[in-house]
Amino acid sequence: MILIVVEHANGKVSKSTWEMVTVARELAQQQGSDTPVAALVLGSNVAAIATEVARAADQVLVADLPALAQYDPELWSAAVAQIAREGEASVILIGGSRSGREYSPRVAIKLDAPLLEDVISLKAIGGAITAQRYTFLARVTETIEATGPVAVVTIKPGIFNPATPRTESAEQFDVDLDLPASRLNITGKTAERNSRVSLTEADIVVSGGRGVGSAEGFTQYVEALADQLGAAVGATRAIVDAGWRAYSEQVGQTGKTVQPKLYIAVGISGAVQHLSGMNKSKTIVAINRDAEAPIFKISDYGIVGDVPQLLPAILAELKK
Repeated sequence: MILIVVEHANGKVSKSTWEMVTVARELAQQQGSDTPVAALVLGSNVAAIATEVARAADQVLVADLPALAQYDPELWSAAVAQIAREGEASVILIGGSRSGREYSPRVAIKLDAPLLEDVISLKAIGGAITAQRYTFLARVTETIEATGPVAVVTIKPGIFNPATPRTESAEQFDVDLDLPASRLNITGKTAERNSRVSLTEADIVVSGGRGVGSAEGFTQYVEALADQLGAAVGATRAIVDAGWRAYSEQVGQTGKTVQPKLYIAVGISGAVQHLSGMNKSKTIVAINRDAEAPIFKISDYGIVGDVPQLLPAILAELKK
């Protein structure tokens, strides 16, 4: 069995889950047509999530418990490890989100299994699971291999194409869990207010770099362009380190990986760390005054010129 731990938020299955479904389906074909793909849904009041993901897997395992209403790495890891043992899972797929990276090592320890982190490719070759991942700030792609009866794998978000839901729905099963007592006490939550579409879910992303000139320039050009296109806003690490934008908007090796239909890079030179987070975009448009900027090497369309001169003209045309 290949086990997918479903990621969900605000009552919807996350895009990263559908990306894991793609990986699971390919892996199941390589392991044999009789290898089932199971989806594990953890949480409270998750009936809608289970129904949605039933079109992705061969079976859906549902743990709908008040104790799982809030994310807790100890409870999540205990639940996943228990289900993996009972279902004799050969591969456990976990999203490479902040929470996934937090509890996946605990799952691996509980199962005495190897952990393949942040993978960008996954294959079953012989009796081993072979994966690839970026290293040395995305300058090198390394190949790693896990042998043994079970492997825990975290999937780098935004790398794989999301799977298409099936027309038929899989059967759902309620599972009983033997969970430890929670030692985590959540005293409060602060949600970031953002009316824009999520960066990792967006079809269009407009990102800005130092070429926008200032924090005010970022708002004036990048945010304005995103508003006109109904796009998400991204930023380079330099912009985030300068305090112009929040870390949640950072795209790149140390930020988020995105794969939109259209990626517009405004004033971004194209450092390899940034390129590793967006080079899988379907169409890339770059705007930069340096004609030799590395971003142009991967762009489908390039505009050479100063951002303060070009963006007002582009915005004026869009407003028409």
